[in-house]
Amino acid sequence: MFSYAFLNFSWKELFLGTEDWAFLLEIILRTVIMFLTIIVSLRVLGKRGVKQLSIFELVVIIGLGSAAGDPMFYKEVGVVSSMIVFLVIIILYSSITALIGRFKKIENLFEGQAMYLIKNGVFAIENFKKENLGSDEFFAELRVKNISHLGQIEFAIEEVSGEISVFFFEDDKVKFGLPIMLNSLDNPLQEIQNSGYYSCTFCGYTEEKNVGTAGRCHHCGKKNWVAASKRKRIS
Repeated sequence: MFSYAFLNFSWKELFLGTEDWAFLLEIILRTVIMFLTIIVSLRVLGKRGVKQLSIFELVVIIGLGSAAGDPMFYKEVGVVSSMIVFLVIIILYSSITALIGRFKKIENLFEGQAMYLIKNGVFAIENFKKENLGSDEFFAELRVKNISHLGQIEFAIEEVSGEISVFFFEDDKVKFGLPIMLNSLDNPLQEIQNSGYYSCTFCGYTEEKNVGTAGRCHHCGKKNWVAASKRKRIS
């Protein structure tokens, strides 16, 4: 039985699977297309799911992992095909890395850019929308840094890695700001019963208001408000 199997052994099937030599050129094209497709897809999804790795590095890992996995399980996938995928990805990675080092625009295209999420205690709304951030998720990250309201924050920046860097006001410069503690936004107001400082629940813009109709936010146009906080940060 063993000798029969050995005599019927196919070197072509071992290296190429069920494909012919012409398919190797198609593999190169498929790899380039999928490599770029993954990059575009992850750029659209944003950075939050790929912390610690740049999107470009994650693409390389996904590509190499897929190339290594398929020939292990599928007889029709040849070893040579996988080796070519590895080679193409390595060449693409080396070439793009060299271009990234020389051209800032290419670096921004593949790696993304750091961006402001908060400036002077107010959301940078357009940037916040770009990254598909949920307010609950974002507030949870801020609370982990011992932040109770946005008036404590001078700048919050989302880095290329997806991490959030926060720069604080000094204690004597802390402003009234939007509270971010649990349930603090559950009962928004459109009518002010007590004069004081109030924050827009949508963008965090804060201003002093008198008794009466709260009106619309000058920053974003929304009309829901909550009482602002001026607690100092406890580190």
